[in-house]
Amino acid sequence: MTTNRVTNSPALRPSRAAAAIAGLLAGSAALAFSELLAGLVAGAPSLIIAVGGLVIALQPPGAKQFVVDLFGQADKLLLNLLIAVVALWAAATLGILARSRPRVATAGFALGGAIGLYAALQDPLVDPILSVLTVLSSVAVALWVLRALLVLAVRPRPAAEMPDWDRRRFLGTSLAVAGVAIGSGLIGRTLLANGGGSQGTARAPIPKPVETAPPLPTGVSLDAAGLSPIVVPNADFYRIDTALLVPRPDVGSWRLRVDGMVDHPFELTYDQLVAMPLHEEYVTIACVSNEVGGHLVGNALWRGVRLRELLGRAGVQSGATQIVGRSVDGWTSGFPTAWAMASEREPLVAVAMNGEPLPAEHGYPARLIIPGLYGYVANTKWLTEIQLTTLEAFDAYWVPLGWAKEGPILTQSRIDTPRSGAQVTAGSVPVGGVAWAPDRGVSRVEVQIDDGAWSAAKLSAPISDATWVQFLYSWQASAGEHVVRVRATDGAGETQTGDPTPPPPDGARGYHTIEVSVAQA
Repeated sequence: MTTNRVTNSPALRPSRAAAAIAGLLAGSAALAFSELLAGLVAGAPSLIIAVGGLVIALQPPGAKQFVVDLFGQADKLLLNLLIAVVALWAAATLGILARSRPRVATAGFALGGAIGLYAALQDPLVDPILSVLTVLSSVAVALWVLRALLVLAVRPRPAAEMPDWDRRRFLGTSLAVAGVAIGSGLIGRTLLANGGGSQGTARAPIPKPVETAPPLPTGVSLDAAGLSPIVVPNADFYRIDTALLVPRPDVGSWRLRVDGMVDHPFELTYDQLVAMPLHEEYVTIACVSNEVGGHLVGNALWRGVRLRELLGRAGVQSGATQIVGRSVDGWTSGFPTAWAMASEREPLVAVAMNGEPLPAEHGYPARLIIPGLYGYVANTKWLTEIQLTTLEAFDAYWVPLGWAKEGPILTQSRIDTPRSGAQVTAGSVPVGGVAWAPDRGVSRVEVQIDDGAWSAAKLSAPISDATWVQFLYSWQASAGEHVVRVRATDGAGETQTGDPTPPPPDGARGYHTIEVSVAQA
């Protein structure tokens, strides 16, 4: 049975529904094939991830905050799903078109492959030759499945007296294709998520530091249910970045380069990096996208090499006013050289988090931790290059998209308990949460009930000026509806402003405010 028989004779043409199913399954098979190949072969692209990366790269100013506000840390999953849905809708449309214009449908699948290839070639982590082979084979799979299913979906002749075996075979084959596609796609994505195809990603124990962080002080945590922990476990630590798939560099071939405006550029292997003197410190980091009262902030114990030691070895040239961190996937951050050189803070090239090798999601094998700066200007994950340049010569990833070139973390506070909208009983109600102003420290936190006076809350013992603190206020709550606000004052004596601003371009401002219903005891 030929394609012409399927498409050129109306009597032998598949129904629109059958053709749409054929196109949908053809697209599914192509996407699943690319996922499986990407999971099995290092350097082969996932077409969904490649197109997603292109979408992120082409985003207009303001898109980042809109997506984070709408979906939070589920933004990457939803973008993956959206790309798959759009691709499958297009494939189903091409399936319908193939009923009468098969060449146009073929061209449509080829165009989809060309878009996928262009997107894949923008990714520095994929191999160009494997990208071409993946796209060609994925398009071939799509066209083969489409042709096979359209042949089976041909309407029976009106005079046919035998049972409609072709239609039964179409349904059975469609279910089989769907099952193989789903299974292959899930296997491929699982392999990708676990670093399938990559090599050398096993995490050896990190050497002990030559300088450990001081023991946590007495009173570092306050006794109240619902408070965020002073040290956030790795599994609970927030993650915001542009990577749809967590990069998993081959540690055997990974290198950290220090170059640019330096007298002695050099590069280090992973083993050479961790063999250098390691130091520990607790540092609170935050995302500039964090809304007032949001949870895109956390405190951890970081272990790594002092950035100033690396810069000293390279010999920073006069006039090098900006340090650029570059990730293995091409993402960049940039911050003033003077910030890293200041004696009151200790920037690190971190290799461990809370006593464990960096989790893949948080930057393994190495990342920058720069106290006091938002992550978008400083804390590059999956670090591969530290480049010295000038502030005028280079704008890092987020600056052209409307975010400020310099991003010191603002003084902020958040109420963790009670939750907004909670119902409590009249009497003593603990109001608690966390406040941060790295690397100035927090000197005071105050709570306001309704429009009353601001009252000082109890603070936990600070680990350092670079970390957050907990606060706790005992509220003698009366029955009724109440509004509760919090504000913090940093170590420099500056109190956070109550005038609200959105996160763009340099962080959200305002008091975290909740509403609480108090029932009569």
